[in-house]
Amino acid sequence: MLEKMKEKQPALLENAETMAGDKGYDDTKFIANLWDDHGIKPVIDIRNMWKDGESTRLLGDYENITHNYKGNVYCHCPVTGKQQEMANGGFEKDRDTLKKLCPAKQYGVSCEGMTDCPVAQGIRIKLEEDRRIFTPIDRASYKWETEYNKRTAVERVNSRLDVSFGFENHTIRGLDKMKVRCGLALCIMLAMALGRIKENQPEKIRSLVS
Repeated sequence: MLEKMKEKQPALLENAETMAGDKGYDDTKFIANLWDDHGIKPVIDIRNMWKDGESTRLLGDYENITHNYKGNVYCHCPVTGKQQEMANGGFEKDRDTLKKLCPAKQYGVSCEGMTDCPVAQGIRIKLEEDRRIFTPIDRASYKWETEYNKRTAVERVNSRLDVSFGFENHTIRGLDKMKVRCGLALCIMLAMALGRIKENQPEKIRSLVS
């Protein structure tokens, strides 16, 4: 799909900021290709590929930092051993790194070992640490959830096309005819949503019935 867009719709591909997908698109090479070759931030759900049963693993060379397969990163108090999830510090494009910050400093949570903690000033995680787990949009961030929710919104539209408009069991023959019918169905959905807004019924913007 990306190669076809590059050939037929290069402007659209160049302006794309993110690509959302379910676990079926969870592939290291594909995720890396999106960012490295196209500058598109992948927002792709992840499968648990850890076969050893571990819930967390040590991160890089750090002795008191762990992470899970979903990209949540935790620091462990050097005095009590208490685990806290680290705060998100954003993505550094020029370094291809994610920043993680001390939760005691960011959230004000108690940590007896903060003064002696080797990562109290925060850490940087290179995407190369694991391209599936660590992506330009931090999987553990609110922004990632917001972007992924856009995919589910599109899936609802697809479901409506299949069920409400009857495209799941159709008798249409020919791609051109199908494009026209789908285009009309999308126009109807948008027109009905606009009508709800004009009638001051925003709570019914997704409704196809009265």
